[in-house]
Amino acid sequence: MFNLGDKIDRVKAKNISPVVLAFVGDAVYSLFVRERLVFSTDCKTGELNKLATKEVNAVAQSEFIKEIIPLLTEEELSVFKRGRNAKKSTRSKSASVAEYNASTGFEALLGYLYVLGETERLNFLLNKGCKDESRG
Repeated sequence: MFNLGDKIDRVKAKNISPVVLAFVGDAVYSLFVRERLVFSTDCKTGELNKLATKEVNAVAQSEFIKEIIPLLTEEELSVFKRGRNAKKSTRSKSASVAEYNASTGFEALLGYLYVLGETERLNFLLNKGCKDESRG
């Protein structure tokens, strides 16, 4: 049986393709942003979706990773770089190659921490770069 939030050991996590980690990390980040918006605003779903879309995209994520890079451990930075440098089968229509690569690295890092079960570290990093949406 599989349970949401099951974790794996570091050796197995390090052997997962960075693009696969980014696949998981994309979902982790999307859920984080959506939950934060739902808990902090009183918007309807259409507005929530617009607000989430402003954050869950390659351009915004490439800016976010710049804010948290100084906080990363060597291991986390290595995972980010593996994701950033990984060969991808798709390209972004709305971001530069550099932004898309940085966002993939960001998502790979989130996916890595998630599969390890390191939710405390995830929350620290995600809240460190979080913008205050109430400003407009």
